[in-house]
Amino acid sequence: MNERPLSESPFLKQNLQESVQAIRNKTGFKPELGIILGTGLGRLAEQVENGITIPYATIPHFPVPTVESHGGRLILGMLRGKPVAVMQGRFHYYEGYSPQDITHPVRVMKELGIHTLILSNAAGGLNPDFSAGDIAVITDHINLTGQNPLRGVNDETLGPRFPDMFECYDPGLIALAETVANELGIKLQKGVYAWVTGPNLETAAEYRYLRIIGADLVGMSTVPETIVARHAGLRVLGFSVITDMGIPEQLKPIDLATILRIANEAEPRLTAIVAETVKRI
Repeated sequence: MNERPLSESPFLKQNLQESVQAIRNKTGFKPELGIILGTGLGRLAEQVENGITIPYATIPHFPVPTVESHGGRLILGMLRGKPVAVMQGRFHYYEGYSPQDITHPVRVMKELGIHTLILSNAAGGLNPDFSAGDIAVITDHINLTGQNPLRGVNDETLGPRFPDMFECYDPGLIALAETVANELGIKLQKGVYAWVTGPNLETAAEYRYLRIIGADLVGMSTVPETIVARHAGLRVLGFSVITDMGIPEQLKPIDLATILRIANEAEPRLTAIVAETVKRI
């Protein structure tokens, strides 16, 4: 569906308008919150009531996930009384998409009406106080990819040339998530997320380096979406399900099946936190 690459900035606004118009041709629903569901975390979409499902492949200029655990559907409907746009599956740099392609749906959801973006991912744990299966709320991030979705000519109608990343993960939303998790009796960790390109997992030396520079979590997504969301003036809340631990002295072989199993086991707890947080926003 991508006839013109989004990285060519003159087409960014036009492609955005074409994507939005295609969705509005199907529904006039106006979401207030956007939710992007990561690896093994797609079942929150099942809780959306009166949902309208739009396959990504039918939306002009939307990428299509190539990772089997990502559903590839945009769902518009009500979640705990709030109008939401839920992306069941996301896109990654390692799939061959540009940072602009990856973040195009964030801009689309902004144009549809959202004021808040909630992100989830599966991540490796670096903090020795964490365990596989834990859920963490993201407090900050480190971009180690050398990539930025804002590279190129800036469109001032979409956001400022030099957006501030101060408190890019909203402290008020983090506090709300902590309150919700405490009331639900669910342990919620907190940490800094490092974005790497992937798709390979890290070496022991890389895990050690990541911990030294201040990362608690490492993964292959989320940061570009956050950058564009903040550029667009959206509030951001991010969660990681820790699917494996990157403690250099304790490393063991890991495979995708194990990562998906741990993500699936943690999913009901994350779903409960996100759904109740949405209700209270």
